[in-house]
Amino acid sequence: MRVRTKICGITRLEDVNSVVSLGADAIGFVFYPPSPRAVTPEQAKILLHAVPAYVQTVGLFVNASLEDILSTLAKAPVDILQFHGDESAQECAQIAKHVQRRWYKAIQMKPNLDIIAEIERYQDAGASAILLDAWHPELKGGTGHSFDWSTFPKLSIPLILAGGLNPQNIQQAIKQTQPFAVDVSGGVEVAKGIKDHQQIKMFMQGVHCGSAK
Repeated sequence: MRVRTKICGITRLEDVNSVVSLGADAIGFVFYPPSPRAVTPEQAKILLHAVPAYVQTVGLFVNASLEDILSTLAKAPVDILQFHGDESAQECAQIAKHVQRRWYKAIQMKPNLDIIAEIERYQDAGASAILLDAWHPELKGGTGHSFDWSTFPKLSIPLILAGGLNPQNIQQAIKQTQPFAVDVSGGVEVAKGIKDHQQIKMFMQGVHCGSAK
């Protein structure tokens, strides 16, 4: 089965067009104001109009309230919720049920974390997937760092690999972890929130080569 690709932290219309033309499966919008890649719901609404059918859109939220998520979705109705903060499994499930969206949880690979038990908590609550990212004591994603890929588990729930991916390492990352999907942001940028067409093209080529048997 081929590895899916999400390009996250999209802020410009030309980057939407580039990602779509190069064959990404999903586009991520960051609704977390402290992030340098954050967009407002109004900005995301404009970008969403350029996303064609069969390309999924994901909204990244960090410890957002139900009210904030409802307000965002009213203007920018993304397809899927990505919870990237300290949300419990129950909180994720309750919010997703209320807004009628599929969801998945990002988990940072913190040292000494029982990753299997942590994944199972969210899986049991109804997560469609789990994203595994590098741990940072302060940042919620977008660190540019990778984690030890040898710790990447093999489970029944779809697992998304993130953290420090770029055109140079993506092929090896896929061969080593065999994820359901990969998620990249800073690894295909020339500046925070500014994607580079050539780097995205090289990244997608690496995904295809890494997926090949």
